[in-house]
Amino acid sequence: MFTRSRRTVAIVSAFAAAALTLSACGSSDDAAVSPVAVESSTSAGASTTTDTAASSAPSSDTAAPSSSGEAASSSAGSSSADPSSAETPGVTFNLEPDQKRITTAEVPEIAAKVPAAIRERGKLIVTGSAGTAPPLSFYATDDQTIIGSEVDIAHLIGNVLGLDVEYQAADWAQNFVRIDSGEVDAFISNVTVTEERKEKYDFATYRQDNLAFEALKGSGLKIEKPADIAGHKIAVGSGTNQEALLVAWDKENQAAGLPAADIQYYQNSTDYYLALSSGRIDLYFGPYPTAEYHAAVTGETEVVGNFSGAGDTLQGLIAVLTLKDNGLVGPISEAINHVIENGTYGEVLARWADTGEAVTKSEINPPGLPKTES
Repeated sequence: MFTRSRRTVAIVSAFAAAALTLSACGSSDDAAVSPVAVESSTSAGASTTTDTAASSAPSSDTAAPSSSGEAASSSAGSSSADPSSAETPGVTFNLEPDQKRITTAEVPEIAAKVPAAIRERGKLIVTGSAGTAPPLSFYATDDQTIIGSEVDIAHLIGNVLGLDVEYQAADWAQNFVRIDSGEVDAFISNVTVTEERKEKYDFATYRQDNLAFEALKGSGLKIEKPADIAGHKIAVGSGTNQEALLVAWDKENQAAGLPAADIQYYQNSTDYYLALSSGRIDLYFGPYPTAEYHAAVTGETEVVGNFSGAGDTLQGLIAVLTLKDNGLVGPISEAINHVIENGTYGEVLARWADTGEAVTKSEINPPGLPKTES
């Protein structure tokens, strides 16, 4: 995870480091823009972002994407020096604390199903990891406010349930601890459904789980099957499902007589992007939206392979995680299905250029990433 100070500046530092070491060879990503300068506050600030369910007038069920306050460009154009925005081809991202989020109206019949203790509190407390790169969950230009597609999804759910949303940040492993203790109600931060996790938690799906290998542009690397990772230095997040897949593939490769992969672990996106730019690693294996965003914004890396987050035989799914049998997963899933139907869900994904991972309905506890043999 990022340290609390200078997170966004650290991202830009990684971009700058990449620019110093990469060649200027062209690719099909000619529309990609240059690194974006982002300012940061040096104050520690808070690690909590709270919005009220009625912070702005609900948008209509058929509201156009412009209701979010985002400007969609007709072409990528050149990079912007404005620290409050970033671009990928066809999309301008608002990186300011004031997000002007897409909203929707409360649905009383769904809200009534929320457990009484949460209804009486009037607030849904959500935990997530804010140290990831855009567009999932990250810090705005004030270095305090957590923004991104995952945060927007949390707020849409809160809208339908008639609840304020408090989005808190924690290290990846700590998020599970906070759910276990009852300190928070839901974990919304690119969490994959797995069979092992289903033993302890409930899941309400809202997005496909796709993973990507990212390499320096012009590296010539292509990862199309597990055997292609053999002998490469690869960075991955500890405790993630992509780590589980990578370790399993490496084990299979070694059993088949192929060279072992050198799997390396870093604390946050700044670290592994610096390692990639300096040649200390060959590949980064992480969420597809993050890899696509980084490659488009910097123009210095490219996605060289993508896989389902649940392995070769199953499409992985991202879901809201709650403590098992606490009565919350049902209304959350209904809320997600409502915003899928009224179109605001699609607007949120479009706002962050992640429509390719949209789902047509939310499922409760579907098949997940299979358990690995010990």
